[in-house]
Amino acid sequence: MRAQYLRILFTLSLLLSFTALSSCGINNIPTYDEQVKAAWGQVENQYQRRADLVPNLVETVKGFAAQEKETLTAVVEARAKASSMQVDADTLNNPEQLQKFEQAQSQLSSALNRLMVVVERYPELKSNQNFLALQSQLEGTENRIAVARRDFIQAVQRYNTEIRTFPGRIWHSLLYGDMEIRESFEATTDNAEQAPQVNF
Repeated sequence: MRAQYLRILFTLSLLLSFTALSSCGINNIPTYDEQVKAAWGQVENQYQRRADLVPNLVETVKGFAAQEKETLTAVVEARAKASSMQVDADTLNNPEQLQKFEQAQSQLSSALNRLMVVVERYPELKSNQNFLALQSQLEGTENRIAVARRDFIQAVQRYNTEIRTFPGRIWHSLLYGDMEIRESFEATTDNAEQAPQVNF
């Protein structure tokens, strides 16, 4: 009888312990880490969408402005460089790699901005339906990139805050010591705080 009573008491205390642990934030750190990875995946997805638009945009412009070869080549090369960078979850733990990736994407943005300035010289191109559709898609993609980057920054902030504040700091030191503070996006373009002058 006493053994049965102790077994019931042990089971109840175990249940209470699991309930207390599950509600005290022990799972927050891995949950937030996964949210950071998912947000980063969305950033990559939007950058890929932009990279996929570039060849069609270049071909459309080339048909109207073949003499702008230097600008078109710069766009193609910037796209190739940005697309060739292999980025995975480990990149999030390597600030140097993350910065190189951001710089490659920034170079592609700059090359596309130069291309749009060139387009101003070709009124017939600006009225071409294919170009207008691509331009609209590119503009939408740039907005999606901005939103995805914002979401990534917020996910990193939530994760970093959790491992640096109580009680997450305790769980981090006891269970998740291998999970480090994550780097967020930083401006990699000179004068990034100033809005670029781009005329469509």
